[in-house]
Amino acid sequence: MATSNKQLFKIVDGLAEAKRSSGQQYDTFRVRGKVFGYYWPRTQTVGLKQTLSEQLALVAERPDVFEVQFTAGGFGWVVVYLEGVEADEMKELVFEAWRLSAPEELVAQVPDLAR
Repeated sequence: MATSNKQLFKIVDGLAEAKRSSGQQYDTFRVRGKVFGYYWPRTQTVGLKQTLSEQLALVAERPDVFEVQFTAGGFGWVVVYLEGVEADEMKELVFEAWRLSAPEELVAQVPDLAR
């Protein structure tokens, strides 16, 4: 079953110190001021920070669900189509994006949701 935007927001809101802000075109997800994701309601897609290797693996494995968004600062951002991802997988992807952006001391206080 696809992930709904309500499920996505519940996942984001459940992360330590995650903040969600809404703009005209998209919502932005941050942890202590660092962006880890975006949500575009018009396309029902999410952009998430990942490692470069994970970005390439996701796109290679399921190009109908994932696509390369851009690379920056040694990270590979990936576009995720909500209709192609179940909530459990989305939880892992969002947690990883959050983990890559959160300061180490905050990450150390939070159990690894991907496990």
